[in-house]
Amino acid sequence: MTYLADRLGAVKPSASMAVSMAAKALRATGVDVIDLGLGEPDFPTPAHIVEAAFKAAAAGETLYTASAGTQALRAAIAEKFRRENGLEYTPDEITVANGAKQIIFNALLATLNPGDEAILPTPYFVSYPEMVKLLGGTPITPACPADTGFRLTPGVLQAAITPRTKWLFLNMPGNPSGAVYSAKELQALSAVLAQHPHILILSDEIYEHILFDGRTFTSFGAACPDLRDRTLIVNGVAKAYAMTGWRVGYAAGPAPLIKAMNTVQSQSVTSVAAPMQAAALAALTGPQDCIAQFRTAFERRRDLVVAGIKTIPDLTLAPPEGAFYAYIGCAALIGKRTPNGQILTDDTAVTQYLLTQGVAAVPGTAYGLSPFFRISTATSDTVLTEALTRIKAAVTALEPK
Repeated sequence: MTYLADRLGAVKPSASMAVSMAAKALRATGVDVIDLGLGEPDFPTPAHIVEAAFKAAAAGETLYTASAGTQALRAAIAEKFRRENGLEYTPDEITVANGAKQIIFNALLATLNPGDEAILPTPYFVSYPEMVKLLGGTPITPACPADTGFRLTPGVLQAAITPRTKWLFLNMPGNPSGAVYSAKELQALSAVLAQHPHILILSDEIYEHILFDGRTFTSFGAACPDLRDRTLIVNGVAKAYAMTGWRVGYAAGPAPLIKAMNTVQSQSVTSVAAPMQAAALAALTGPQDCIAQFRTAFERRRDLVVAGIKTIPDLTLAPPEGAFYAYIGCAALIGKRTPNGQILTDDTAVTQYLLTQGVAAVPGTAYGLSPFFRISTATSDTVLTEALTRIKAAVTALEPK
């Protein structure tokens, strides 16, 4: 279509969403497909959060709010950062948007000039490079392979930096890898960044509460306070409180950047719906026991998947350290032949084959590092057990190279 903007030519739709939509389309035709494409908790949003939104709407909290978010919610976010991360922010250093993805979009729209580069360590969240490209930037995607724990190292970071570098993105725990950085590892990266004062840091900490094996979370802001004036910490209520559909994300950062992001928001979506902000306020200030309950379930499911993949020949999976995904290595499957004669040429072909066998997964190419595929483990033990059974049967049915 000639009337579309040129910028769309380099941008792909969300791969995880596309997989989920393909699964739904097959289900609509009567095909039995287990959808492990999207990452969202299968738990209901806690009742007190739902009730807070209802009460707010019933009380007339249905008008515009400040673009940055209500004063009450921003104060609660500031208290969350103080209480949980040891960080001090004032309300004018905090902004609220329609999900963490919009937070990132606003930040990039406010800062990227054509040709500016953003370092996105691979494997990365699928939307990072697409947002960078959509807003005129250039993704730089250094590989962080499994033998480094899918973590960026100082040497790899240094090699990726150029005079055009505007942003470094970090995601911890990582989607899709589940990788977690220690304070020491973050400080080693900080030592490199200290030599390059033109670089902003975006630390995506949306999965901070989903950690396994007794790990504790260290925010980039807490580990690297010397970089506070160029660090944006991104978070939200979606994952920790089972609120993906409520669409409330937030960020803390230097006031000039936050002000610019608020300007972007004021001229786009205006603000987050007031009842949704009331729900997020209740999440952050109300009972927190759901966080531990969810984390326990996610760790049990992680263990179930790790144990199941161990029984499947030619698949590999190091136990994820956090989040609720399994990034499964499938290099040994490449070149094998399916029962209908198709050669598996890459991880996209692997996931296409798995879809025909009743499991929807996302290929590693969508995350910038192949050959892998990602499944979400944020579903029930029963569903995961059946999915593993189907994956094992599919792999076992392959013919040798």
